[in-house]
Amino acid sequence: MRAEIFTVIRSPPERVFAILHDYARRLEWDTLLTRAELLGGATEAGVGVRTLCVGRRIPMETEYVSFVPGKVAAVKLVAPRFPFQTFAATIRHEPVGEDSSRVTYIYSFSASPRALAWVLEPIVNVLLRLETRRRLSALKAHVEATFCQNSGTG
Repeated sequence: MRAEIFTVIRSPPERVFAILHDYARRLEWDTLLTRAELLGGATEAGVGVRTLCVGRRIPMETEYVSFVPGKVAAVKLVAPRFPFQTFAATIRHEPVGEDSSRVTYIYSFSASPRALAWVLEPIVNVLLRLETRRRLSALKAHVEATFCQNSGTG
């Protein structure tokens, strides 16, 4: 299954990108996670860096496979973990006007166990869409509050 969700944030893409991939501050805005950390001694996100993100119930270890600051980052699941056999996500950042950006979150996954994928995938997809919208809204609110506060325009 695959889905694409986007939002427009009143802040330049470089700023949104930096906030999104700052694991030291990730829990300030991320509505899903209870834990977010870079693994293997990494101090910042980048290609080859592994992360551990723990949601309400599901810990996921991912690895960055693409990382172009201000533009795009992509991760893939390192090891299957119920309900995911595979999972990958890409976050694209595009400028909109002078001081805004369109943030597009694209994910794809397959469910496990495969024999139940026909029933699991639609359910997981609905939940992922809802949670992704919630997370993007929280990111938008956080970035815009921070940006407006720091620039004195809000």
